[in-house]
Amino acid sequence: MKEVIIYTDGACSGNPGPGGWGAILIYGEHRKEISGYAPLTTNQRMELTAVIEGLKQLKEACQVKVYSDSAYLINAFNQNWLAKWQKNGWKNIKKEPVENQDLWKELLELANKHKVAWHKVKGHSDNIFNNRCDELARNEISKNR
Repeated sequence: MKEVIIYTDGACSGNPGPGGWGAILIYGEHRKEISGYAPLTTNQRMELTAVIEGLKQLKEACQVKVYSDSAYLINAFNQNWLAKWQKNGWKNIKKEPVENQDLWKELLELANKHKVAWHKVKGHSDNIFNNRCDELARNEISKNR
């Protein structure tokens, strides 16, 4: 299996408000940057969208390391929130509908095609790839205003 690294980030100007997302895919010496915009969204939706769009770029099953500064995203996988939500009919611990179900379901479908390891990075710190993803996301908001 090919090994791919994906860094992702989402941003929102207001929450909800206009949002952007950015992702960097790294395979060997190759690096690809992608980004996008949504006119009215939330930060969480942009965080999820960044990973979804990154995984959509993969044309075959891969070993993937996803790096994100979103505890919401990383904990959902690493702390088995997703499994619990599914078992409870997409209800959270408060018995309320899980937010962003549409994106979670799409992300699960894409992630299940690969062997994915989920890694939390500190946001707005010294990680050049996370910082670049944040810049890509914010640039999308700026250029679409």
